[in-house]
Amino acid sequence: MATLHITEDNFSQITQTHEMVVLDFWATWCGPCRQFAPVFEAASEKHQDLVFGKIDTDEEQSLAEAFGIRSVPTLMIIREKILVARESGALPAHALEKLIEQARLIDMDDLRAEIAAAEGDLDAIDH
Repeated sequence: MATLHITEDNFSQITQTHEMVVLDFWATWCGPCRQFAPVFEAASEKHQDLVFGKIDTDEEQSLAEAFGIRSVPTLMIIREKILVARESGALPAHALEKLIEQARLIDMDDLRAEIAAAEGDLDAIDH
């Protein structure tokens, strides 16, 4: 699958309908972003079962703001609608591979249970 151009208009549809989405928040003026681009593209070719998307932070300022992007490039992995990984900086290929493999290995039922328990703890504190 080719790398997708992610915008505010298609973000929800893509993250809601695909099990795992790897996102590259980048900017055209960013040297490290240009260095990371071929690494990201190569990973997208290797992992064709995943969706890879690029978000231009200058064009999509609302998405960048929603995710608290402070530096580019920033890589995020969303699995089953949950943010499971976030790394800033131009990752070397082996680090990106490791991040993808770790995201694949997460027991999502356990993660959802942990999130629910944490939300329950917060509710208890509020009352």
